[in-house]
Amino acid sequence: MDDTQRRVATGMALGMAIALVVLAVALLAPRAGATVPDATARLTLIASAALGPALMLFVCIARLAKHRFFTPADIDGSALTDGSDRARLLQALLQNTLEQTCLALPVYLAAGLLAPPRALWLAPTAGLLFVIGRIAFFAGYARGAPARALGFALTFYPTVLLLLAALVTAAYRALP
Repeated sequence: MDDTQRRVATGMALGMAIALVVLAVALLAPRAGATVPDATARLTLIASAALGPALMLFVCIARLAKHRFFTPADIDGSALTDGSDRARLLQALLQNTLEQTCLALPVYLAAGLLAPPRALWLAPTAGLLFVIGRIAFFAGYARGAPARALGFALTFYPTVLLLLAALVTAAYRALP
């Protein structure tokens, strides 16, 4: 591995470690009066979790739209122009955020509906990490892969961990 790859791997590993710790705290934190939630309570938590990715997707769309509106060379959109460097950067941020959001939302839904009561706060916690990760990703993107690796990891790994947990839970429930 070259230096850039090592720095990316370090950022990704740090992001995974942070995700594991934060999700473990959310899972293990004591909750007074914890009961088995009804469907409405579960859906409320899922909706709360979905707001983070939706907010970040909105931010990306709005940033690119604002840029295009105020930049004559980009106002016609990417299909009709080559796009300025700034428009291409904002489009890349939007594309990556859209991909992450498309993965996160069904995972949050599955995790929220399948999780045992103690694990219900994992989806909203992942939604919070999504926002923090996207902000770090946006801040580091223009400085290259090592500068955005932590932000990517904080967005991606909580979703992956929830996906794995939901798959295990679904498989366990399918057993006779």
